[in-house]
Amino acid sequence: MSEVEIRQSRLGKRPIDLPKGVTVNISADVVDVQGPKGKVKRAIPTGVIAKKDGESILVTADAVGKDHARLQGLGRALIAAMVKGAAEGYERTLELHGTGYRCELKGRTIHFNLSLSHPATFDLPQGIDAEVPKDSKGTVLILRSADKEAIGQAGASIKSLRPPEPYGGKGIRFRGEQIRRKAGKAGKGRK
Repeated sequence: MSEVEIRQSRLGKRPIDLPKGVTVNISADVVDVQGPKGKVKRAIPTGVIAKKDGESILVTADAVGKDHARLQGLGRALIAAMVKGAAEGYERTLELHGTGYRCELKGRTIHFNLSLSHPATFDLPQGIDAEVPKDSKGTVLILRSADKEAIGQAGASIKSLRPPEPYGGKGIRFRGEQIRRKAGKAGKGRK
């Protein structure tokens, strides 16, 4: 019986370079990254091994076959996102489209006016900052964080308060997001 070949991920085998000001602590299954934009801590998936090598991090996996490459690529992607977030931070911009749709930031709570029968509020999770630019008149919301997963989840939760509808395009959407539009009753043929 022949030995099983260990396949490496093309991207996963590349080292992750640490920018200036970013420190990484790797314990058994937890990676802790600190930088100028914040601190991110995450448990790495089972089977992923991360080692610090000078000013870079090398990622390997202890699985065999195709799973080795998959886990290696996943581990590298997660750690690289943590390093980038701690060094530069992440930013997501949400736009409110609709007549009278506005948002207002009061402390750590965002209050929305979305033409609903009840007031819509969203409490910001720990580690996420928000800003409503003054020149936007409350129709633009900017989220900033060092944690890519947390900022994506917060943006999706805010968007779910009033998802964009396909007929008029009203709702909350990410900047640059294309909404698939439908014609409505006017698109139907007349007799």
